[in-house]
Amino acid sequence: MATLPNPLRSPADAGLQLPPGTYVDTTIDETWHEPLLWYADEPASPGTWAALRATGRPVGLLPVLIDGGMRTQWPEAWDLGPARTSYPGDHDAEDVLSEAWEAYAADELDLDGSEADWPGLAPVPAESGPDAPDTLAAEIADRLTAPDGPMAGVRAALVPARRSADIPAAIGWSGPLNHENDVARLCAVLRSWEDRFGARIVVLGFDTMVVSVSRPPTTIAESEALAAEHFAFCPDNIQQSTLNTLEAYAEKALLNQETWAFWWD
Repeated sequence: MATLPNPLRSPADAGLQLPPGTYVDTTIDETWHEPLLWYADEPASPGTWAALRATGRPVGLLPVLIDGGMRTQWPEAWDLGPARTSYPGDHDAEDVLSEAWEAYAADELDLDGSEADWPGLAPVPAESGPDAPDTLAAEIADRLTAPDGPMAGVRAALVPARRSADIPAAIGWSGPLNHENDVARLCAVLRSWEDRFGARIVVLGFDTMVVSVSRPPTTIAESEALAAEHFAFCPDNIQQSTLNTLEAYAEKALLNQETWAFWWD
């Protein structure tokens, strides 16, 4: 079970004046003892993210956009499993990634010899981006939710979490279940990406995630080092993509890219 030394308020107890929405306490096991998140009844629009962050942050609630996808699956149907989720701080990002790499890389990426050895964590990019992490996250959210944006129709949510990387663990998200059955382990990686790349979770769907990146790699060498981490984090991003080599993925999906998208089959 995901527990914190100083539990945060649930969205229902925060005393906020929120627009019409839904408090979600439905899990795969039982009704949870408090709401895991609140999400709006109506689609988000530009400015929604920034407004919710300003409202929620002081009481320990962070924004995320919720994507119902083509099947309109909202969080009540996501098989949330908070009782099955540990705490991100109990895991080491490199341990999580190296274990996945050693389990899958040699076969799935057709690597031989030393190529199959875990290459280690990617370095912090030499160049910093122009925007602060939370500023960029708000800008990405605005682009996605614009009337002609690629994700118009997503809804805004608030989740009790101390940092963006912990949002999936806070709700017991099961999106990566076919790859990792304790999402807190992947949250440990997201924490590391927060620190090294200025990452913020912007969108969650049933089995998808979009992350903003304020300090992306700016060289091929930096991108290729990071591509190994992405494979270990979400093998389907490469295995089931036209960018099905680390080199192609690094160049097209990571180099100078301010958003990372993940999908688990």
